[in-house]
Formats: sequence, structure tokens, C-alpha cells
Amino acid sequence: MNRKLQTLLLTIMMLLAVPSISFADAVEGDSIVSLGENLTEQQKNELLIELEVPENAQRITVSNQEEHDYLGEFIPKAQIGSRAISSASITMGAKGSGLDVETSNITWVTDEMYINALTTAGVKDAVIRISAPFDVSGTAALTGIIKAYETTTNKEIPEKIKKAANEEMVKTAQLGDSIGADNAALLMGKVKEEISKNEPKTEADLRALIEQVAAELGITLTDAEIDKLVEFFNGLKGMDIDWNQVKEQLSEISTFLQSEEGQSFLQRLQDFLNSSIDEIQALFAK
Repeated sequence: MNRKLQTLLLTIMMLLAVPSISFADAVEGDSIVSLGENLTEQQKNELLIELEVPENAQRITVSNQEEHDYLGEFIPKAQIGSRAISSASITMGAKGSGLDVETSNITWVTDEMYINALTTAGVKDAVIRISAPFDVSGTAALTGIIKAYETTTNKEIPEKIKKAANEEMVKTAQLGDSIGADNAALLMGKVKEEISKNEPKTEADLRALIEQVAAELGITLTDAEIDKLVEFFNGLKGMDIDWNQVKEQLSEISTFLQSEEGQSFLQRLQDFLNSSIDEIQALFAK
């Protein structure tokens, strides 16, 4: 499947999975860039060009200490390092446009993992570009993205939600080391989607749900991996998340898909898929 289409479909699923914080103050087209504090001036200028940051875009910096504050509980200090390098540009999109994430020189965290974590943090409707002057794991970029959102929308995301988003990103990346990055991101998103439909009442129910989703996706998990997922999602369930709101969002999406606008979207999507299949068949015919 075309990677951009795959990301689009995954984004739709992620937006259904977790309720979003309302960013009423954000204006479509607003741009802000988060730059690592330890970049050289030359590196900053090169990244501003690469990320296509408008001249009037607001700029903020992220320190290494901030990275340790949000990631220190989940990964070794040595992995976080002593410098803030990775950077990101964020442009607010139209309501309902979803998250569009692309990365460069990011070696461990995938586009889909960022989408998952940002959705957990309540971030939505934005074009996000993440990069660094050389290969980095990408774990620190989320700190800058969330800080940038708080700055441009004048809305504070609760600390526990920010930490949960960082924990999710790390746990998904770690899980990806054993089952593959795409499988890990898909599994995390699907479990959240199922929780939004019917929240498990007990830890045993949550474990059964995770095992069921993994089986449906053809993913094999170890007992230790399941234990870690149960611990994470159990903590997520304990936060102030309005799962009834999620059901309402699912209803809204269903109404949209049945509308004339929604049917037009589905038709364009089908035409794109048909075109892609024709191109693939043409390649194999050569």
C-alpha cells in the first residue's frame, strides 16, 4: 500500500481512538517551529530551510533537560543523551483534516508512532515535519511538538497526558524492535479503538482484549510484552478520558461517511486505489 495512503488511513483510525483536547484558539495556517537548543546556527538555518518554515513563523527552543523530564522514566539517560537536536515544524490545518506527519533522519520512531502519541496527547489537525541534521532516534522530537502546540494554541496539556504520550511513543518503538514498527503502531492504535468502543472493566478483560487484537492482526506477543501493554493501557484508562466522547466521534464519522461529502471522499479514495493497482499491474507486466 502507498505509504502516504497507509498513513492517512492510520491517522483516521487514531483520531477515532482517543478524544481530542479542543484547540479553539488555533488558526488554520498558523506555523511554529521547535528547534533543539544545542543546534549550531548553521544547523538551525539548514533545518529551517529543510522544514520549509515560513519567515513569520514563531520559533521556540527545547532543552535537553525538558527531554529528560518527559522521557527519563521510560528510557535510559544515555539514550536521551546530553544535547537537544531533533526539531519540528507544525502548521495548523483545517478542522477535521487530521495529522500529516513526515520525518527525516529519524531512525527509531516512525511517522505512525508520532501520530499515535500525538493523538493520545490530544493533538489534531496539523501538518508536522520532523528532522535533524544527522540520524537520531527521534524520541526527543515529541517534547518539542507538544510544547509548540501549547504555545501556538495557548492551551496547556495536562502533565500526566504529556507523559503518557511520551511513554506510548517509547513503548511502541520498543515493541517495534521485536514485532516490527508498523505492526507495533497498528496494534497500539487498534487496542485504543477497541477500548473506546467497550472499555474493559478489569485488568483481566484488558489482557484478553490485547491478546484478541494481537491475534486478529496476526501478531505474536511474549508474556512480558503483554504485561507491559496491560500496565500502560491500564494507566491510560485511569486518566480523565471521556470515552463517551469517543463514541460520539465515531458517530460523527459515520454520519460524515454517509453524507454527500463523505461519499465523494470515499469515491476519490477508491479511484486512487484503483489507479495505484493499475500502476502496479503495469510494472509487473513489463
